[in-house]
Amino acid sequence: MYRFSYAEILEDSSGECREREKLAFDRAIDLLREAASKGSKSLAGREAVSFVQRLWGILIDDLLSADNGLPDALRAELVSIGLWIMKETDLIHQGRSENFTALIDINTMIRDGLR
Repeated sequence: MYRFSYAEILEDSSGECREREKLAFDRAIDLLREAASKGSKSLAGREAVSFVQRLWGILIDDLLSADNGLPDALRAELVSIGLWIMKETDLIHQGRSENFTALIDINTMIRDGLR
């Protein structure tokens, strides 16, 4: 029978969570790139906006949770970024923006920070 320390289990769990988060960002970035080439009114544009809003809604909820282990300052910065992303996706949804490039850049930076 194997014996694992609690720290080893937490480390594995944390690594798996980061990998899932990275995959979610990969998907968001892929959708945003396709939307950038097809436009905000396309099906790809609507799918990208919807996915990014759902992703960041989940992330913001987690960041605001008392159980989140990140330092308060980092959590606040990420929530601020998330709120900006939500605002930008709303503008795209309303047809008032086509700012996919900035969304791609920011989400790529966040994803790369998960490594």
